[in-house]
Amino acid sequence: MNWLIFALMTVICWGLYGIFLHAGQVGMADRELGRYKAFLFVGIAYFITAVLAPLIVLVMSENMSWSMPPKGMWLSLLAGILGAIGAFCVLLAMGAGAKGGMSPAVVAVSVMSIIFAGAPIVNAIVAMILHPPKGGVGAIPVPFLLGILLAALGGFLVTKFKPNPAAAPKKPEAAAVEAAE
Repeated sequence: MNWLIFALMTVICWGLYGIFLHAGQVGMADRELGRYKAFLFVGIAYFITAVLAPLIVLVMSENMSWSMPPKGMWLSLLAGILGAIGAFCVLLAMGAGAKGGMSPAVVAVSVMSIIFAGAPIVNAIVAMILHPPKGGVGAIPVPFLLGILLAALGGFLVTKFKPNPAAAPKKPEAAAVEAAE
């Protein structure tokens, strides 16, 4: 069951990713370029986590071989590029939502709900294409197809019916003017 623990840890980390990424973008206090500044630090974090950590583990391994087949290297590099492009697109989606007048909370919920409902659907479809089920397309279990449909429906419902955030607190001078009226 270790796989499930690690999968749930990933769910937590990636579930928090969008929230903290958006908060970092806003925290840059630069409406025009803040998202790019935030992404720069995401890249630094990726370097620390995805380059230095495995390098240390590999160096410390007693059975380490530096032999790496080109196919594995290129596919892994492609996976990293896709991940980085996806992370960058998260920022672009959040920025476009904010420019469209959506509140930060609504942007974060909408963007991440669509991503985290849609990504498993893409993953399942591509996995079925690359590794067709025994017996062909007709052998795909109905509950599997229902799961894909429910993932799409879930992403839609969370995005469509997200709660509106509370109104921002009024500034003291605005509250005093309103009270006087």
